[in-house]
Amino acid sequence: MTDKSADGPGPVLAVVHEAGRAAPGSALVLGLRGLRHDADAEMFAARIAERHRRLRVTLEGHGPGRHTLRLLPETGPPGPASPGNASPGHASPGPAGLGPELLADLLGPYPGAGEPLALAGDRRELLAEAVSRADGPDRYLEQVHWNWSGPLDRARFDAAWQSVCGRESVLRAAFDWTAVPRLLLHPYAEVEIVHRTRTDTTWRELLDADRAQGFALNRPPLLRLTLLEGEPGAPTRVLLTCHRALLDERGVHLLLRAFYRAYLAAGALPGGERRPDLRDHARWLARQSAEGARELWTRAAPPRGAATAPGRPGPDTRQSGEGRLRRRLEDPYGPRLRSWAAARGVGESSALHMVWALLLYRAAAAEGPLPVSFGVRVCGGDIALPGAAGIPGLLGSALPMTVRVDPAAPLAGLLRQVHDARLDMGAYPWVSADRIREWSGRGPGERLTDTVIVFDGPADPGADVEGELRAQGVGVDAPRTVGAGGGVPVTIVARHEGGGALVLDAVYDRARLADADAAAVLGQCVGLLRALADLPDPDPTVGGVLGLLADVEAPSMAAGPPAVRRTGLRTLRGGASSAEVICLVGVPGVVGGCYERFARDHQGPQTIVVWDLDGPPGAMVPGAVPAALAGLLACGRRLVLGGCGPGAGAAYELARVLADGIGSPVSVVMTGLGGPRSSAQALARGLASMAVRRD
Repeated sequence: MTDKSADGPGPVLAVVHEAGRAAPGSALVLGLRGLRHDADAEMFAARIAERHRRLRVTLEGHGPGRHTLRLLPETGPPGPASPGNASPGHASPGPAGLGPELLADLLGPYPGAGEPLALAGDRRELLAEAVSRADGPDRYLEQVHWNWSGPLDRARFDAAWQSVCGRESVLRAAFDWTAVPRLLLHPYAEVEIVHRTRTDTTWRELLDADRAQGFALNRPPLLRLTLLEGEPGAPTRVLLTCHRALLDERGVHLLLRAFYRAYLAAGALPGGERRPDLRDHARWLARQSAEGARELWTRAAPPRGAATAPGRPGPDTRQSGEGRLRRRLEDPYGPRLRSWAAARGVGESSALHMVWALLLYRAAAAEGPLPVSFGVRVCGGDIALPGAAGIPGLLGSALPMTVRVDPAAPLAGLLRQVHDARLDMGAYPWVSADRIREWSGRGPGERLTDTVIVFDGPADPGADVEGELRAQGVGVDAPRTVGAGGGVPVTIVARHEGGGALVLDAVYDRARLADADAAAVLGQCVGLLRALADLPDPDPTVGGVLGLLADVEAPSMAAGPPAVRRTGLRTLRGGASSAEVICLVGVPGVVGGCYERFARDHQGPQTIVVWDLDGPPGAMVPGAVPAALAGLLACGRRLVLGGCGPGAGAAYELARVLADGIGSPVSVVMTGLGGPRSSAQALARGLASMAVRRD
């Protein structure tokens, strides 16, 4: 993973533990290394006690930066369960265990960041993919740009964005994926705004450099702005960059409207935080029953064998990276398509969904009826939470739409299918793909669709705001998106632009779909949309419409790359034959470079290895140590396990598994999320404290 987790303002906390069998009722003893002041440690212990009320928490100090935390399950009358720990009303028969929520709170950002919120919908999956992907530019960045004409007050511009940041909690949010994927709302964040001139960079260079920069996903805000100024009197080009795991295009438009209001108000929005916000949405979501959604997706999930690919199996594209294409449906076709759809009681989005279903069916080269499936973005702004439409953020998901395409059936029936399917899924915009996989009996991580269709609303700031800006001599055009993909090979984004034209943007994986094939897919989509209003038969069949493409070659699509297995042992540094072995646990999401930096800076005699895991440690057979590691330990050398971020939880689970297998405690050092330097320093602090204790 590319290192996008910069070092924070304070050290990363290290937690030291001896994993092994303990007597029933004994406390879980944890060494804390890195809390610089006793007051910080007391606040830390109080936060753990508040969030995990089934535990009795005691704290002991041993000098600057060294504390011991003891966690003992409480006994007593039935009460509410705390997250990730004992069930209500029962004391744990043994010592408290480090459940995911408890471990996440122990290793959370330091100093204490803010309120944690559970991740829902697409956020959870997008975060998992974003933190575990290979090196390279982040494919989940969204870049939005527009022109600013007329006077631009820099100080007022910057103050207006900072005012929006104080009002909108989404701009003070960042991610934590140490033990459970979650969102943390920080009390303060500062929006990065950079001013550049055309004399030191070009627009294309700016876009590329900005995308390569990425974000530190564990530090807010996950949004920044760059202003590219030209000659006096020329428009300023404004680039806004955000991360799709937190904000979608709808959310960006809401923030832009708030910014314009702040700019018009001399740089400050009146009032405090806007509510409802992400916290209210999270509480609303926790109250929703999943029964209706389960019933729907048990029968409506994509069946195995459904057509999902927009191209027929083809050779390697010999291309890489992300491609982008744009096509427009202009006059007279745009208005005629709207009229055609309205005459049939549906909107343009249903026409687009129907046409996309036809293209997926054609790519499958089927001869009879066949189900086809593709993702449809549901924004979530229409959920039954008062004021939800004004919450900027990723509230909804890309849900799979499945329809049955039959060449012999009337086209009107297919149009009705997509319309009804969209209405059904709109009742549950908060459902995530992992829940749908679970309910439909799919395996974890199994892809439900290969394409996603997004139909965005208007991007203008509103007539009243535009009028006030013009009164001050300021002109802004509609923001244009250099879109990011949605984690699938092809994403199609449809929106209306000036004059009512329907614009289709395609973002695609060039390793799966070559540029020529992507252009063919998008061109055929636009061609069928144009043809709908001109069909000579008022009630055509599906096969009749497909016949319009009879003389056009179907696009091809390359197979996806094989899954990369991570399991294995690699040595970072050899050591003395009698010294202990430090085994660092590597899992997806560990910040790149932190283990290598630790090994480079470490001065002790220990051998340092990395144990890369491809599966959950809990599934291992006790004592199942890789042969190479077993050889290192054959002479009675002591084993110390360590892990940073998500590697911490894996190290803890491995320590418990190995301790059960060998019958003696295994030491483990766990650290939270940080950059390579701060994570390496935290590991070093934890290991140094263990050495002092043994001496």
